[in-house]
Amino acid sequence: MTRHFLKDDDLTPKEQAEILELALELKANRFAHKPFAGPQTVAVIFDKTSTRTRVSFATGIADLGGVPLIIDSGSSQLGKKESVADTARVLDRQVAQIIWRTYSQAGLEEMAANSKVPVINSLSDDWHPCQLLADLLTIREEFGKTQGLKLAYIGDAANNMGNSYLVACALAGMSVSIGAPAGFQPAAEVVARAQAIAQQFGQHIEVFEDPALAVAGADVVTTDTWVSMGMEDEKEKRVKLFAGYTVDSALMAKANPSAIFLHCLPAYRGYEVAAEVLDGAQSRIWDEAENRLHAQKALMLWLSRQN
Repeated sequence: MTRHFLKDDDLTPKEQAEILELALELKANRFAHKPFAGPQTVAVIFDKTSTRTRVSFATGIADLGGVPLIIDSGSSQLGKKESVADTARVLDRQVAQIIWRTYSQAGLEEMAANSKVPVINSLSDDWHPCQLLADLLTIREEFGKTQGLKLAYIGDAANNMGNSYLVACALAGMSVSIGAPAGFQPAAEVVARAQAIAQQFGQHIEVFEDPALAVAGADVVTTDTWVSMGMEDEKEKRVKLFAGYTVDSALMAKANPSAIFLHCLPAYRGYEVAAEVLDGAQSRIWDEAENRLHAQKALMLWLSRQN
């Protein structure tokens, strides 16, 4: 049965840890493994604009001995003249893996259901699991572990980043606290899923409206843009709604003294994060951005060994 990576808990805690170990190995020896030697081709499909995803996957596929085939959906038949299922049937006869940055999680599931090669979710409206592998790798590098640490996520948590932080960090044996205004908190079913996983490790999942309560005692503080792609018309309204949820020095001071700050980027200084935090000594955002490369290479290598 073909293994895919469509959401964070498509991996077990053990499998997630294996991928993080592979990522550390590949970061230390970038060209150690060549699963796509041939070279084989890997399809990388974009329905949304991208910087980090495009660069890290294209570079990573080349590092692994393959050729990235970048497909912008606007210049393909996908979802217009041709169904997702039929596109999958065309691609899986020619490429080693399929990576898709898209909107609908249902589309990814349809692609995977009709593909004999691994399908990777490089971002959907519901989940951002590749970003979390990079974040967990950054946390591992900083603290030497993930288990027993606490991560606080501040701001808009009713989105893919909120969902993935809850589930992926729970799988890594971490506690997670969300600080988000009413109406922007994660769905109850996602919180329940994360709680069920976290309990296995004796960890906790908490949701607060007060960001200071969420950050208290945190080892990692993170946030995301308040105005995601497609929400530009709501910017003024959202800035007002999220007043008080900016991660600034005063909020970071409520975390542990050794706490680090993460952001998946792009970041907007003065909105979800203050410049003194984003550019300050506790920020690890550039390591985090680089780690997209190493974590995704590890994921692709791991999936190539399962199929």
